[in-house]
Amino acid sequence: MVLSQRQREELNKAIADYLGQNGFYTALEEFKKEAEMPEDIEKKYSGLLEKKWTSVIRLQKKVMDLEAKLSEAEKEITSGGPTRKDRNAADWIPRPPAKFELKRHRSPITRVIFHPHYNYMVSCSEDASIMIWDYECGEYVKSLKGHTDSVQDIAFDHTGKILASCSADLTVKLWDFQDNVWTCMKTLHGHDHNVSSVCFLPSGDFLVSASRDKTIKMWEVNTGFNTRTYTGHRDWVRMVRVNPDGSLLASCSNDQTVRVWVTATRECKVELREHEHVVECIAWAPQSARQAINEAAGNEDKRGTSSEGPFLISGSRDKTIKVWDVGVHTCLFTLIGHDNWVRGLLFHPQGKYIISVSDDKTLRTWDISNKRNMKTLDAHLHFVTSLDFHRSAPFVITGSVDQFLKVWECR
Repeated sequence: MVLSQRQREELNKAIADYLGQNGFYTALEEFKKEAEMPEDIEKKYSGLLEKKWTSVIRLQKKVMDLEAKLSEAEKEITSGGPTRKDRNAADWIPRPPAKFELKRHRSPITRVIFHPHYNYMVSCSEDASIMIWDYECGEYVKSLKGHTDSVQDIAFDHTGKILASCSADLTVKLWDFQDNVWTCMKTLHGHDHNVSSVCFLPSGDFLVSASRDKTIKMWEVNTGFNTRTYTGHRDWVRMVRVNPDGSLLASCSNDQTVRVWVTATRECKVELREHEHVVECIAWAPQSARQAINEAAGNEDKRGTSSEGPFLISGSRDKTIKVWDVGVHTCLFTLIGHDNWVRGLLFHPQGKYIISVSDDKTLRTWDISNKRNMKTLDAHLHFVTSLDFHRSAPFVITGSVDQFLKVWECR
């Protein structure tokens, strides 16, 4: 490396200052003579050598980080895609970069979901709007307006003909999705506070909602009547989800518990207590995940028998994900890795993985059998609030406080 005359003089002065600051006076005098330097050194050179050195260290770290990302990107190109390597769909997970980055909401996105049959995805936001998008081409389609406060959650029935939404305006609304009508069919009143979650029963005839008023309510879709109220939580109920056969409800709350209810009788079957902070989200395990969960929990005995569950996962502000066996009322194991609140989670459709998002701005894929975080994506520039996995197409969507909705291709 060749230095100009000016650079050489500045380096010599910085070295001389370093020698003087550290008491190497004999060496300093000899250095000044050899370098033909003046006796006095300007103050602007004070500590300059140390600053330059630490800058080099920081740059080296950045270079190493970029090289690691480049290596990972090259690996994704050569082995991540199904066209380059024979990969089973069960192994497909979301991979960077995002296929689409969509922004139209004016406030943080609170929930994102796929339509069960059509190429639509739907997002809702604190700006009181619900937006419909085409995930195949990344285009905005339409906004649904009717709520007067933050929309907290949205859910389709199994046919995809009805969309339910709930809001801080204390209401639940039902929207007609048949033939692209997209109009509000009914508005359900009954909660006394912010309605934070909504979910259809598998039959589609009823839906349940959870609220900051500490209750869970069941509604008849055809009439809009409130048919049951489930009480027991001691604080804000954050989320409610129905198990695949509709016989059980699971709910999580600011009271740091997960509760499982018998749908038909309003009986609280079990109260699960191990989280150390607010429980933000829950998801029921599909049948396809049972083998992986039993392997992770070491449930299989010598005769090959294993627990039938049902199994449930929960994510909390204590930064952990817990896997529960509801049948025996115990936590089987805990997944640790997120650096902030866990805000959303679900199972991979094939049951081998758990996908989660967090306020640490990442989207993570967890290998259930080995109980480890196998893939981390820096998904957004702000807290990631929600995600959904398409039932049949290889896509995942995420929503964030940064107001972006992102589509991730799985391969």
